[in-house]
Amino acid sequence: MPAPLEGSWVAAFVEVLRLCGVQRGDACAVLSETQSRAVLVDCARMALHQLGATVFEVRVPTPPVTTPVPMCSTGASLALTGQGPVVGALARCTLVVDATVEGLQHAAELPAILAGGARVLVVSNEHPQILQRCVPRAEDEAVVREAMRRLKAARRMRVSSRAGTDLAIDLAGARIGGVWGFTARPGTLTHWPGGLVLAFPAAGTVRGTLVLDRGDVNLAFKRYLADPVRLTIDDDHVTEVGGDSVDAELMRGYFAAWGDRSAYAVSHLGWGLNARARWDAMTFYDKADFNGTELRAFAGNFLYSTGANEVAGRHTAGHFDLPLRGCTVELDGVAVVREGVLV
Repeated sequence: MPAPLEGSWVAAFVEVLRLCGVQRGDACAVLSETQSRAVLVDCARMALHQLGATVFEVRVPTPPVTTPVPMCSTGASLALTGQGPVVGALARCTLVVDATVEGLQHAAELPAILAGGARVLVVSNEHPQILQRCVPRAEDEAVVREAMRRLKAARRMRVSSRAGTDLAIDLAGARIGGVWGFTARPGTLTHWPGGLVLAFPAAGTVRGTLVLDRGDVNLAFKRYLADPVRLTIDDDHVTEVGGDSVDAELMRGYFAAWGDRSAYAVSHLGWGLNARARWDAMTFYDKADFNGTELRAFAGNFLYSTGANEVAGRHTAGHFDLPLRGCTVELDGVAVVREGVLV
């Protein structure tokens, strides 16, 4: 049964949409699919009406599952596949509120929407309480931009931990991005919750050991690890998943199911900056009410993700997001995160 609508949830949407610069008379679309969370669609529509926008809704069928294992928390929605007229309509909007299940961040149709001048707010498929608690603030933009500046200026990143992580990343040719949870600039995308900085490394630039310790997170499985898992990484690719635990066995099975070497490769990596996001948030909600964007952003986490990476010329549907605690992240020898705490 859908969650009853709460006025405070609509107020949270109003706050974020104001940060996105929505003005009276702006043409704004609410994009959803048949399996979208209805309460998010309702909140977005009502908030846009309160701001005086001209609102229309687009609802498309949720595509069937055609992959060997479910796609989960990928940011690569297939809902607009073959929906050319819909893409054209969205591109002519001032703002698109994306309430699809997976989100448009890495969707094939996104460039066409942005090229038309629309800006896109991806609303993570979460219980509204999570969004309400993680409403961005205007000052978050400066924090993320400063982290992006430091990452762009760096030549090398090193990540280490007491658990045994020792990872070296050459940042030459990497694409740097950051998300603070709102955007008022045409032709751009953001997602809510936000608060993280990322690098998409060039090919052949990542090697070392990544140790997922107890309490670290596998967001594809929406699971806190009960036992350590050691990933050996060479030439960007996971070459060994070490451990005899259920956690290790699940990861080996997911990697292998894709039958695609690129599924083992690095997609992006970076660190969280959001002091309002919580590592323990997943314990408070059923899996169906939780997408995990908050855990990608909690302050001081090191986020390592496998899967598609256009900068490295790799395309695959397999994707892991792995937020780690307790890591030290250094840029050219200077720590930006020390043992899981922002410097």
